[in-house]
Amino acid sequence: MSEVPKKNLAEIAERIAFRLNWVNERLCALLVAATVITVWFGVVERYIFAMGAIWAEELARYFMIWAALMAVPCCAYRRDHIALGLIFNRLPQSWHRPGRLILDCVGLLFFLFLFTYSIGMLRQGATEYATIFGITMVVPFLSVTVCSVLTFIQIAGTMLREYTGTAPMFRRDAMPKP
Repeated sequence: MSEVPKKNLAEIAERIAFRLNWVNERLCALLVAATVITVWFGVVERYIFAMGAIWAEELARYFMIWAALMAVPCCAYRRDHIALGLIFNRLPQSWHRPGRLILDCVGLLFFLFLFTYSIGMLRQGATEYATIFGITMVVPFLSVTVCSVLTFIQIAGTMLREYTGTAPMFRRDAMPKP
């Protein structure tokens, strides 16, 4: 396979990963905002109005779980891993690329495992009910499935981007326009 088709495939994959990340970042922001609003509602409701809305705490918890797990693919797309950055900064430059390849492969295997494990969680959650709104636990458990799929996609896209030399779009997007 020649270099041109690999590069085109990597550029297409980068555009898809960038758009997926763009949507996901906004979803994370909405989920965090919903968490904050729900917590404030719960505080105001409990200490000022005392209306008896017992669902606010649990709903805020579900929003927070979704927000935290949906942030994982964003970090994978941008390679924003604090702990890994600390480790890689201490390694010789020649070890960075092979080290990232190993960690990417471990990440792919982990999120593949997490996806398969989350299917069992969804099955179990279908018969368990949350204390609010009478919903099944499928809604909160689905966050693990969605997170694992999106993170797997983003790690694979990041690997393809790095090993074909494709420039990440988030760097181009952040640059000021002349």
